[in-house]
Amino acid sequence: MDLRIGWRTLIQEPAYTLAVMLGLSAGVAACLLLLGFVRYSLEYDAQVPDVGNIYVVRHKFNVDPAEPVYDLAPMFLRAAALKMPEVVDATCYIPAREEVLPLAVRIDRKIIRVRALTVLPGFQQILGLHALQGDIAVALERPDQIVLTEAAAVRLFGTADVLGRTMHAEGKPIQVGAVVRTPPSNTTIPFELLFGVNSTFADEVRHEMLTGEHGWVGKMLLRVRPGTSIAALTDSLQQVVDRTPSVQGFPPEVRARLGKRKALEISLSPLRSAYFAKQLSDNPITVVGDRGNPAIIGGLAAIALLILALAAINYVNLATVRVLRRQREVAMRKVLGASVPQIVLHFLLEALLMSMLATVLGLLLAWLALPAFSQLVARQLDDLFTVQHVALALGLGVVLGAATAVYPALIALRVHPTRVLAGRSENESIASMRVRRVLTVTQIAAAMGLSAVTIAIAWQTHYAMTSSPGFEPSPLLVVQMPERVRDSQAARGLYTALSAQRGVAGVAISEDPVGRLDWLWTRDLKRPGGQAAAMEMKSVSANFFEQLRLQPLAGRLFQGAMDKEDDKEPVVINALAARELGFATPEAAVGETVLFTGFDNVTIRKTIVGIAPELRFRSLRDRPRATAYELWTAGGALTIRVNGAMEEVEEAVRILWPRYFPESLMRMHRAGDVLAQNYAEDARMSKLLAAATGIALAIAAFGTYALAANTVQRRAREIVLRKLHGARRSDIGLLVIRETGTLILIAAAISQPIAIVLIERYLGNYVERAPIGYWTLACALLLTLSVALVAITRHTWTAMRLPAGEALRG
Repeated sequence: MDLRIGWRTLIQEPAYTLAVMLGLSAGVAACLLLLGFVRYSLEYDAQVPDVGNIYVVRHKFNVDPAEPVYDLAPMFLRAAALKMPEVVDATCYIPAREEVLPLAVRIDRKIIRVRALTVLPGFQQILGLHALQGDIAVALERPDQIVLTEAAAVRLFGTADVLGRTMHAEGKPIQVGAVVRTPPSNTTIPFELLFGVNSTFADEVRHEMLTGEHGWVGKMLLRVRPGTSIAALTDSLQQVVDRTPSVQGFPPEVRARLGKRKALEISLSPLRSAYFAKQLSDNPITVVGDRGNPAIIGGLAAIALLILALAAINYVNLATVRVLRRQREVAMRKVLGASVPQIVLHFLLEALLMSMLATVLGLLLAWLALPAFSQLVARQLDDLFTVQHVALALGLGVVLGAATAVYPALIALRVHPTRVLAGRSENESIASMRVRRVLTVTQIAAAMGLSAVTIAIAWQTHYAMTSSPGFEPSPLLVVQMPERVRDSQAARGLYTALSAQRGVAGVAISEDPVGRLDWLWTRDLKRPGGQAAAMEMKSVSANFFEQLRLQPLAGRLFQGAMDKEDDKEPVVINALAARELGFATPEAAVGETVLFTGFDNVTIRKTIVGIAPELRFRSLRDRPRATAYELWTAGGALTIRVNGAMEEVEEAVRILWPRYFPESLMRMHRAGDVLAQNYAEDARMSKLLAAATGIALAIAAFGTYALAANTVQRRAREIVLRKLHGARRSDIGLLVIRETGTLILIAAAISQPIAIVLIERYLGNYVERAPIGYWTLACALLLTLSVALVAITRHTWTAMRLPAGEALRG
């Protein structure tokens, strides 16, 4: 009976029902999506058996103090680890770098990029891989076989039944020897295809992966026995590194700079927490891959609960106003014998009905928004709407309904039937009114603070994406080849063909496209009889600086007409490198000699011919580094200066590419896009926060709407008396606006200091900041104020036109 009455009541007041339903459903949808993403992030690598005892071996190269931690370890450690009693199993793998050297396979005439790993024995055991078809161990042992995931088989062949099917990779035929279940997308070890170390595709790395003779690094996993002392195991592995000549052959000046620090410092980190690993960096072997910031994930969880709380507050406010309007109904129910439990049950069922309807609508909205949300956070959230998760969402709706029913039910219990039925409607108590004002201020403060933080992050992201990398990127096109120009006839052919295209002013060669570190390597440059400095080395062609239209700060830069390609003598450094080498000024370094030790440990005398301006190969989060440029055409990144229509040159690249690299996928980007990729995660976060801010502002608008409605209702007699004493309509309007404005100013006093702290913490990650000042806070205040003014417009107009007779009769 109570449920039917509640349903009829909702139908009779469609405006109220719509306002509450939209607020609650939007809050539920946002909460479900955000909490789903948080849960997805917290479950990274959870599918691996015995994951609590699996550790990732990492290293830090302390020769350069600025070097980050790498998710890699010398591969000779695997053999040593297997001999240690604490280690159950150990494996090593090397990914095919998706961004730098992606693997492409050809099936018939179709070329498709795949995520591939070259693995040592033990990989399938540690990750708990089970064959759906074939034999994993046999496939990884055979030189001409591979292991595919089920999803990759369907993507490549259109079916999962692919055992024995053949494809071509880099022109070589390979056969599917086993198919395994597709790992979840929330893994830090993603793959579609596995090569064994005996594969024909591992010829160049096989010996090193098996022996680690030259100290090469790979991604290493250890399964340890339960209860193992990780500190002791780390110390044992460190001792192995310290005794290995291949990673300890440093000159005396480097050892002096190291002091008591280890040259190569080993650490172990649980695989279970790998997704939240900090201070990792990309490197020539592998990119970091999907990683999450625990502070951001915690912040998103807080925002999800905050939005749901704001939606609940919105319902409580609107329901309280509605109870005050239904005093006669409540009084009549009491007169007819309704007990306290019956009154409470009525409002509980009404709230549950509303919350469950809103939850169902919220689930629908979340399901519709899931594709866009997945794209926004760059994660595959396909499993968000399982039966278990839907049941949990409905349970959340029940809790929400019960929680929001408490306060309106208390207001209803305080109604005195005698007074109300006698025509003396009771006003809301001062305590109750204060509680609702506090709730409204909370809504406004949350929306305002979130707006300020979102504006600051969006502005910093825009500033970073549009900041100058040291040159004008708009006329430049970057093409990355799978082979090095110096060592590949195909690469030289494409380079020559592109240089002759109409609309191409020139083509330069480098290892890294400016704006991204693909092949980070450092070396010590030393002044004869003077000090040494570690610096990043950049290999470029003689016309590199000319294509970027750069001018020297001192001396000269490389020039195509003057310098010979691959000449080992000249070197160009930046001003920071000159300072770290001990020169008083950049100009003083020009013409001086420095000693350089190559990978073959042969010392070369180089002459500094000039000082280059600062080029940004890193993001604004990283400090500028001492950098040296040498003439070496072993890079595979072509920087094309376009003198005409960019689209025409892009089309020319598409036509030429298959002539020289028929088995490889083309990778072509405009220079500006390469730079912007450094801030893709920030851009996604800005959009996500903007969406959350919009929802929070909408909910705050509903809350302000309810407050304005209650203000007009509560002060109706006062408004009429003011009119009778000569108050103008504008005076009445200001009365309502002033009350709302006061609450907004209180909310600003609460939210702005918190927003300042959060903004400073975010900006602390950047070395170079956008000129963000108090204007972001002022924008958030104006935005919130504008939304609030729109929300109270209807009731302000109602108060201005309130008929005197009707108010006095009420």
